[in-house]
Amino acid sequence: MPIDKELEELFNDPLLDEIGKEDLSLFDVPESLKATDKDKPDYVARRVPCKNFADYEAGFHKVQLELKTGKRSIKKFKASALKAGNYYVIGGVILLLDYVDELVEKSKRKKKDARTRCIYENGTESDIFLDTLRRSLTSEGYFITESIDTNDSVFDQKFEVTTNDKQDGWIYVLRSLSSNPKIHNQKDLYKIGFSTTPVGKRIANAANDTTYLMDNVEIVATWKTYNLNTQKLEALIHSFFSAVQFRVQLVDDTGSRFTAREWYVVPLGIIENVINRIIDGSIIQYRYNPSLCTLEQLPEKEDSKPTYDTTGLKVLTLIIKQEWLNEILAGRKTIEYRQMKQSQIGKYTWVSNEDGKRYLTKYDLIRFYVGYSKDRQTALVEITDTTYDAENQLVEYHLGRILVK
Repeated sequence: MPIDKELEELFNDPLLDEIGKEDLSLFDVPESLKATDKDKPDYVARRVPCKNFADYEAGFHKVQLELKTGKRSIKKFKASALKAGNYYVIGGVILLLDYVDELVEKSKRKKKDARTRCIYENGTESDIFLDTLRRSLTSEGYFITESIDTNDSVFDQKFEVTTNDKQDGWIYVLRSLSSNPKIHNQKDLYKIGFSTTPVGKRIANAANDTTYLMDNVEIVATWKTYNLNTQKLEALIHSFFSAVQFRVQLVDDTGSRFTAREWYVVPLGIIENVINRIIDGSIIQYRYNPSLCTLEQLPEKEDSKPTYDTTGLKVLTLIIKQEWLNEILAGRKTIEYRQMKQSQIGKYTWVSNEDGKRYLTKYDLIRFYVGYSKDRQTALVEITDTTYDAENQLVEYHLGRILVK
């Protein structure tokens, strides 16, 4: 039937004639509930490209790295954690609350609120109201904690800073942005140094300075220093990492050859750990083991064996029977496996926020315990690879060196 004819018959239906005005009034909207121009927002915050995102990009990279190494953690949001300078996660995207404007009176209910500037890791920004941000975080957001090693308040406490103290400089860690394959392809390459001037000012001319490998660099971490002979601190750091100094000859703009200085091939988490142990004085009890990329505690006696600092490494703890541990220590058992049970799936796997897929958790070490007694035998063993036997639903840990037994 043609649509016009169908509509005509519908409106001519005798049933409609029986509906009175009182019934039709059910569809009237009371004046008090009608939207007015006063209720309409005069401005709607939207995400726009952040023009100076380069100023924040290194900070986002640092937060991502510290989340991976355990220096930061993600916690359920609480209103008390809402303040400028903090990082948060909404919908899987990290954002920085850069600053909060002064409170203004909103038209609806005369409630005061403040505009914010939020920078997102995808290079955008918005100026949503603070209360809107709070409600979004409360319903679906998380708070990213401060770094346990690099926030100023922690270091101020370690240096016992008082109002009478004067800052004497900065210890800094830099990453090269060079496209030179010798530099670009080197993993965990960092420059560790000391500066009496702000680090940003110090590296302003990095592309023309052999100290910075004749190219631009980015700041990875900095520490304010107080009450220390910072030149000796810098020298001690360089001495500690002398075995992993980056040794390569390069050519400057004039064609002259130079050798890289103060650049080291070592994970960032280890660098931060060493600096903190120098500050608290415990560094004399450790040495760096380049082959394992870990701090090794020195033995107290000649016949004692070293223990290992596992900071920055993922350690899996497993209970094992004595007979199987004996086989591992003897080198006859090179794979330890576990059944993939539903109750343990979170221990052996993780789900990616990017593609929603589940992956095997990559642990660096396994700490074995025999039973549950207080004086039980234990061993720390390196993991060289992690695989999955889908047919038998087994997670397989391929064992390497025995570090502690």
